[in-house]
Amino acid sequence: MGADGRYAPSPTGILHLGNLRTALAAWLFARSQAASFLIRMEDLDQGRVQPGLDSGQLADLRSIGLDWDGEVVFQTDRTRLYDDAIVALEDQGLVYECFCTRAEIREAASAPHGPLPEGAYPGTCLHLTGGEREAKRAGGRPAALRVRAGATQVGFLDELLGPSEGVVDDFVVRRNDGAHAYNLAVVVDDGAQGIGQVVRGADLLESTPRQLWLAEVLGLPAPRHAHVPLVLGPDGARLAKRHGAVTLRDVDPQAAVAWMGRTLGLAGASPREMLSAFDPARLPRTATRFEGV
Repeated sequence: MGADGRYAPSPTGILHLGNLRTALAAWLFARSQAASFLIRMEDLDQGRVQPGLDSGQLADLRSIGLDWDGEVVFQTDRTRLYDDAIVALEDQGLVYECFCTRAEIREAASAPHGPLPEGAYPGTCLHLTGGEREAKRAGGRPAALRVRAGATQVGFLDELLGPSEGVVDDFVVRRNDGAHAYNLAVVVDDGAQGIGQVVRGADLLESTPRQLWLAEVLGLPAPRHAHVPLVLGPDGARLAKRHGAVTLRDVDPQAAVAWMGRTLGLAGASPREMLSAFDPARLPRTATRFEGV
């Protein structure tokens, strides 16, 4: 698989400097390999999507000097692809209905249940009989769809953070409100768009084993991964939209780009200047604390 890359923001808030720094890194990885760079709006969570934010996010990416290839893709236009993937999983006998509430999952997960990591689904609905499932449906409880992953151990080599592995639990691929889950959509989209290298924030590192497992069972090629260490707030907590987040509304875009370059170990006043000497080996392997631009 080639090195085509992408940046996939969710239009649920203004991009902060940490988000834009990750976008810059993804752009540099792709462009340094003469590969395509795509933009995909992950807008499936319609309850949180804010109208107009997608255009604002695209404007911010342009403001820091990034460009991309082709049209911007919206996940809400691609639901048929996700439905087809669900059918493929059903044909393999790899999905089952789950009627658990979040509270029930938390309670069940507090008891010993084998090799699954903390917070993973313990398989409560895995062995329900047909009668038990019918009774839950009759009670009006909507069902999500989970995969039968069998606590498979999946390892991979992250191009920035090194060897990583995780146990894949029975994660959700379609929510109980009918919306397709992130882990399903991102795998299907990366496969359909021919993404060969995923560069994203280190907060998504733990989801990668699930996505690699799903790509394999769907017969999709697995992209390479590079997880960029996060930007932390001044107090050391993760920088977030509601916690110390600074956006391009707060600083000069040129100053912001210069800060991104410095914290990524890169020289240059623009992405194009940084590209000429881009070397992934110089990128940080630990989190960066934001102390101003």
